[in-house]
Amino acid sequence: MSRMLLSIKPEYVEKILAGSKKYEFRKFRCRVDVDTIIIYSTSPIKQVVAEVEMLEIVEGDVAEVWQKTKNMAGITKAAYSSYYRGREIATAYKLGNVKVYDQPRELSNYGLNYVPQSFAYLD
Repeated sequence: MSRMLLSIKPEYVEKILAGSKKYEFRKFRCRVDVDTIIIYSTSPIKQVVAEVEMLEIVEGDVAEVWQKTKNMAGITKAAYSSYYRGREIATAYKLGNVKVYDQPRELSNYGLNYVPQSFAYLD
């Protein structure tokens, strides 16, 4: 299987780590072999803080995906609608077990010398 590093805003990282956000929303579908998401917390944290198991990819009509994910989305309907404005298809990664790192890591630990705008495949 494979790993993908996602750049995520600190406010959403906190919700993922606390267990109140069980879906990560994206405008793209990752490769089907991805089973682990490495979490890079963007500014002002700027470090890799955890990894999380990816259980499932939920994809479909924007309204349909919201209905399936809203109870554990970790974001408001307004934020969701704004993110997908003008789009027909939404993608949500269902998150499983989270492993928080004892010490945050640098991107260089993963062979990256740049901050991915959205994501980077690691394997």
